[in-house]
Amino acid sequence: MYQRILVPVDGSPTSQRALQEALQQGDNATQVRLLHVVPSYVTLTEGYEFIDYEELHKAARTTGEHILADAAEQVRQAGRTAETEIRDAGSERIASVIEDEAQRWQADLIVIGTHGRTGLNRLLLGSVAEGVVRVSTMPVLLIRAE
Repeated sequence: MYQRILVPVDGSPTSQRALQEALQQGDNATQVRLLHVVPSYVTLTEGYEFIDYEELHKAARTTGEHILADAAEQVRQAGRTAETEIRDAGSERIASVIEDEAQRWQADLIVIGTHGRTGLNRLLLGSVAEGVVRVSTMPVLLIRAE
């Protein structure tokens, strides 16, 4: 049985499904950590001077805090407790930030939702879940979108 489960959350229905699955993986003694990674935004220069990237980052971080609070409430309603962590991606890939947090926290398992994108959408948007599987040194449980 897993004792420390890391659950990256992004507010999507798929990440909510992953959270529910994570809660099924352990008992009340199992520690759960919810993680939200704030993406970095590429700073465009020419023709985009009007974008306030600092405000954009603040808004993304605030949204992440709300996502974590909602996920923590779901855990509480399930009769469990969870730690929460918000991290900025900075110049790192989101998958690397998730793996770093899993290592730092000494997780036994990462439970993450995957949107199941294919073709051009996968090429353009990438897959954080696939990136986590590629870099992780611990078991990763992928939960597919419905």
